[in-house]
This record gives sequence, structure tokens and C-alpha cells, in this order.
Amino acid sequence: MTSGNRLRIVHIMRAPMGGVFRHVRDLALHHKALGHDVTIICDAPSTPGYNENGLADLVETAGINAHRIAMPRSVGLADIRAGRNVLKLLKKISPDVIHGHGAKGGVYGRAVGKLASGGRNVVRAYSPHGGSLHFDPASRIGKLYFAAERMLERQTDALMFVAQYEQDTYRAKIGEPTCPSHIIYNGLAAAEFEPVTTTSDPYDFVFIGEIRELKGYDLVIEAARRLVDGGLTKVRVLMVGSGPEQADADRMIAENGLQDVIDRHGLMPARNALANARCVVMPSRAEAMPYIVLETLGAGMPIIASAVGGIPEIFSGTDSRLIRPEVDALENAMRGFLEDPAPLQASMPKIDTLKERFSSEVMGNAVMDVYQKALAS
Repeated sequence: MTSGNRLRIVHIMRAPMGGVFRHVRDLALHHKALGHDVTIICDAPSTPGYNENGLADLVETAGINAHRIAMPRSVGLADIRAGRNVLKLLKKISPDVIHGHGAKGGVYGRAVGKLASGGRNVVRAYSPHGGSLHFDPASRIGKLYFAAERMLERQTDALMFVAQYEQDTYRAKIGEPTCPSHIIYNGLAAAEFEPVTTTSDPYDFVFIGEIRELKGYDLVIEAARRLVDGGLTKVRVLMVGSGPEQADADRMIAENGLQDVIDRHGLMPARNALANARCVVMPSRAEAMPYIVLETLGAGMPIIASAVGGIPEIFSGTDSRLIRPEVDALENAMRGFLEDPAPLQASMPKIDTLKERFSSEVMGNAVMDVYQKALAS
């Protein structure tokens, strides 16, 4: 361990984007403020949707170290080269804690982290963030991933789940954890619990997220088409984000003649996107504990969200308006909001309740407590 109680912490993830990046960013900032050395290892700049500005800001203004190496999305021989590069970095950094995030980060952080320890006491922690847990256990790729997860568990000192749902899924698909496991919810900063000021000419709905099928962008487009065909020709939708299927989204919008209904915009700060609409739509097909739901509710805005993953845990008793990730349910919910927004707004969780359960300070302290206990044991 470093001198005193100052730790060298390394976070490893593949894609610096979405909720995983936000989670790592918040932990890095909190632990840096506590006096620890923090490093992020992630994929080289390559994929649309990577939060390059956010990562650069961490390096330039917060003093977080960042190293970029090529990490393939799919499992293959390229992982061998990536693993070697991660190993070189870890040996150079000599960390006290290696925290892997997502499927790839979990593999590199634990398998490679074992080789980099050099016999020292190094904590290897893992947060799935959905990741491999999204796969069907009956599928070939699912069986491969889950066998790897069970094997890597032997090299894991702490499992950290962002929702009860995520822990339950792990148990169902992989088995009861043989190492210590913890549920630590994602959290918001104090300023994110302040109401957002809506622009003078807002869109009716905004979708904020990665443009890929898992997030349900196609359901938003299809629901908008149905609303227009049903006579609601003045409905306006903003889609904020980028990702591997953004060309498909643009094509789908054009083919349905929705260029005057749906506007596409790249990445922007969440609160800026929230200020541009009256309601958020998030018909995800799978989630763990999505930040955008927390950010929306913290800003005092209504959201039409899917009852998947850990989302019902956020609503905790006020989840009667959560929907199934299907176009019929989404269309009906959007139509209902346009006709009368008050019932949806009234069904949202109270801000004070959210503050008690979803604070970034609580999250950061809880994760540090896990690190310290793992080192001590």
C-alpha cells in the first residue's frame, strides 16, 4: 500500500461512455478529493459516442490519470494484445486497488490484475454494470461469458452491484457469489437535485442515451410515427446521443417521414438536454441502474421509463406508470402525457426520498469502505 492511507486506484473499462463512464467519473472525482491517486484505463478513441470531452476534463481539470489502449468490443485474439498492454500499465502504476467495470473491464482487471500484483496485497473489485449479465444463459455466447465470470470470481475480492436486480441476475445466471458482494446505488451530486429551467420552446419529449437497440431508440421513432398518423402532427421529439446504430436511426426517421418531428443531436450535458423538453422517454430493453433516470427525477422532470433492471428500485412504490419496452405501451404513455401531463408528473418519486438513497457522496464513501475492508482482510 502507498504511504499512510493514500491508495493508488485503477479503474478499467472498455468504453468511456454512458452510465459506466459517469459511474467511474464520479468515483474518480470523489476519491481524488479524498487524497487518493486515481487512474482510468479505457479503450482508444474510436467509437462514436465516447465521451472524449468528459474524459479530457477529468485529466485536465481534476488531475485524474488516463491511459488509452485498443480494446475490442467482441471476444477475440485482439484481447491478448490488449491484456498485455493493460499488464504493462498495471506493473508501472503498481496499484493498491484494481476496479474493473463492465464485462471487458472485469476480465482485464481481474485476470490481468492477478499477474500484475507481484505478490503484493492488491484488491481486485468488479462491477458488472449489466455487461455480460444481459446475455441469455441458454445461448452459446451466454454460456461462454457466464463460465468466464464464474472462473474469474476466484480472482475477485469484492463484487459491487448498482442494484438489487443486478445482484439477483448474477445469482440466477452465474450462481451465488463466493466472494463478498455489495449493493451500492449510483448517486447524484447535490447540484443535480436542483430543478431544471425549461426553455421557452421545448420539445414534447427527449430521448437521451446511446443509439443502439438495447436503449429502445427504435421504439421512440415508431411511437412518434404512430402519434403523427393518429392526428398528433405537432408532436416534437429530440433524440440526444450517439452510438453504433445512429445511421440506422437517421434512416428510420427518414423512411417514416419524421424529419420535421424528430431532431437528432449528438452528446450534450444531461441537464442541457432536460431543459429542452417537457418529458423524458426511456424505453430501454435492459438496464442496470441508469443515471439518466436519476438525473431526470433529480431535476424535477417526469419520465416515461421501462420497468426493467434496477429502474423499479428507483421508483420504490411509485412505479405504477413504468411501462414494458414495447411500442404500444410507449405510444399510449406518450399520448397520455400529451393529453394531460399532470398524472405522470404526480407519480414521480419525491426529491427528498431520492436524496436519501441516491447521493454520489454516499456512493463514493461506500465504495471506498469496500476497498479498505478488502485490503484489511
